[in-house]
Amino acid sequence: MKDLIESSCSKLDEVRRRLSEVVVGQEALVDRLLLAFLCNGHVLLEGVPGVAKTLVATTLANSLKAEFSRVQFTPDLLPSDLVGSLVYDPKKHEFSAEKGPVFSNIVLADEINRAPAKVQSALLEAMQEKQVTLGKETFPLPYPFLVLATQNPIEQEGTYALPEAQVDRFMFKLKVGYPSMDDEHQVMKRMARSAPKVTVDPVISLDEIVEMRGLLDEIYIDDQVERYILRLVDATRNPGSYNLDIERYVRFGASPRATINLSLAARGIAMLKHRDYATPEDVKEVAVDVLRHRMAISYRAEAEGLSSDDLIERILATVPIVVE
Repeated sequence: MKDLIESSCSKLDEVRRRLSEVVVGQEALVDRLLLAFLCNGHVLLEGVPGVAKTLVATTLANSLKAEFSRVQFTPDLLPSDLVGSLVYDPKKHEFSAEKGPVFSNIVLADEINRAPAKVQSALLEAMQEKQVTLGKETFPLPYPFLVLATQNPIEQEGTYALPEAQVDRFMFKLKVGYPSMDDEHQVMKRMARSAPKVTVDPVISLDEIVEMRGLLDEIYIDDQVERYILRLVDATRNPGSYNLDIERYVRFGASPRATINLSLAARGIAMLKHRDYATPEDVKEVAVDVLRHRMAISYRAEAEGLSSDDLIERILATVPIVVE
């Protein structure tokens, strides 16, 4: 078991190395995306334009031997532009399915919060059910199937808030900030060229990804760690039970998907660190990324300048790891 984990992690380390040749200063983001691939979870990336959200997603997808498609979401995008449609053949007098770009292993939904509700609804079925309905027929999506979505902050012109039911389907919501001045200097040196390097050669095959996911199930997570995860999620719903004075800031807490994803992500972090067991520190490391989009804050919190990240940090600082 330990040898298999070491072998898998060495391949993931090679992906990191290859990506560092293209992407500068986004090591934490790359690690989270690799973690999402391991855990079979969708990822939502949020940040202002120009901070390499699309470049990171595209480069990471290229490092995998998988079918990849990118869809630029716009206000006039139609569901058929994403999932496909039925096309009539006048010679055969029948309809046939013309599959859309969503029929790929990795789908990059660029600026997802610029598209209308009908498109979001079509994507929601694909994300949750791993299938698409065209007419009266249902078509399964390729396996593995992963959505990497980027969005601009909702305060920007021409953006729409995603439905809460859809946001909950994303395993992680990752915030991408500006690079440091030194990192930006490196970006300038690499990209201010007539033909900058923006691709990498494939490193891991689909079969290897599936094999790694099987190994993830073998990572040991103690009952005490699982109880800690349950307490963290419960604290988002019932903060008063944990002496947390934040009830007035919370509209509703995290769903059971948060519990499932925290357990998966903790084991995935352990695997990335070449361990065959998960610890409470692994849970803490991924807690903010798993919970921030599942914990709805009130208008009062917004008025006082508090974010869901701030409330989650209070929860992590208060909820005990072990209960006597």
